[in-house]
Amino acid sequence: MGATMVKNGNLLDALPTQGTLHVVMLGLDSAGKTTALYRLKFDQYLNTVPTIGFNCEKVQGTLGKAKGVHFLVWDVGGQEKLRPLWRSYTRCTDGILFVVDSVDTERMEEAKMELMRTAKCPDNQGVPVLILANKQDLPSACCPKQLEKLLGLHELHYPISNLSSTSTSTSTGNIAGFATSNQSYMDHGTASLTDVNKGSDSSHVSITDHFHLDSKSTSAHVESKSKDSTLPTALSNPQQQFSVKHNNLNVKGWYIQPTCAITGEGLQEGLDALYDMILKRRKISKSHKKNKR
Repeated sequence: MGATMVKNGNLLDALPTQGTLHVVMLGLDSAGKTTALYRLKFDQYLNTVPTIGFNCEKVQGTLGKAKGVHFLVWDVGGQEKLRPLWRSYTRCTDGILFVVDSVDTERMEEAKMELMRTAKCPDNQGVPVLILANKQDLPSACCPKQLEKLLGLHELHYPISNLSSTSTSTSTGNIAGFATSNQSYMDHGTASLTDVNKGSDSSHVSITDHFHLDSKSTSAHVESKSKDSTLPTALSNPQQQFSVKHNNLNVKGWYIQPTCAITGEGLQEGLDALYDMILKRRKISKSHKKNKR
């Protein structure tokens, strides 16, 4: 669309206010970024044209923890000549929305290259990345597991050294957590988890809940009183209490959300997952700073 499109043509509507999260929407051209943006904004399908420049809209979460939260979303053109500008938009951002055409496998390597270039940029280290797997309504669309492999998401990790802390969470792990149907978060062979206070009314989960743990460089030790407790089932129970310590931890702050930008299916769930990752990242950062003192 080229220029910023805002409701009633008022640019002030799109300006950030206190508490508004800054999010950048990236991806290859024709992935469905602008369609997703205006579906989130107006909750209806708008016929769009290729973006030459950027679009900016303030959208509001309607589900889960993100309900009522405002996101200032910058939708940046995905043409090859515009991609060098992405770095200007991602600087100091709270999160990255990377939209992928789940059907276009021929360009998946190109999408992977741009995703890695963006996520591994020094300015973006640790910034949560939500991959919107768009066009899931089409029969030939890749599933999240396939996209995880095609996009090489195992390459994304953010080291946090000498971190030892816990935090309270009421999440069941169904959104960007350990117990999901489409993603695997921890290698059971090198990490163990146990209920240390069975029957507790509160859920005491590690601060890396909703982030992926790189088991190759993670040392997670939890003492167990339960004989038959696997990671996904244990973390899906909010009535259990856990305490985990990590040293030289690698955090993978990414999540794949299947979506259809035209119908809006999965978009609000994606915002909720991104918001949760942003909160977890802030908790980790805060704990890490305390640990350094």
